Amino acid sequence: MIKENDLKSVGDVSALLKESFKDLLQELLEAELDVSLGYDKNQKNEANTDNKRNGHYPKTVKSTLGELKLDIPRDRNGEFEPAIVPKYCRDISGIEEKVISLYARGLSTRD
Repeated sequence: MIKENDLKSVGDVSALLKESFKDLLQELLEAELDVSLGYDKNQKNEANTDNKRNGHYPKTVKSTLGELKLDIPRDRNGEFEPAIVPKYCRDISGIEEKVISLYARGLSTRD
């Protein structure tokens, strides 16, 4: 991991953790939308719903790792309410421990 990411200082490690956590949150948000809509991305032919994906909107949140710029997915009907990063919530400090504990137990967004 050190060689792959050319880690030379504590700042490099911190930046890697921040970017990895951002990617993880983004993946969890996409998985939440999949569950909400009832179908995976690019599987809309199998969907039993009129609601579809409708892009993303930017949101900057504060965490213990610093500010993170996320792209929150949205649906056409405006029914999607993300649980991992709730609407109107700008400070998600403390969520890191929850997400890490889920992954430690073997839960993930992949089959």
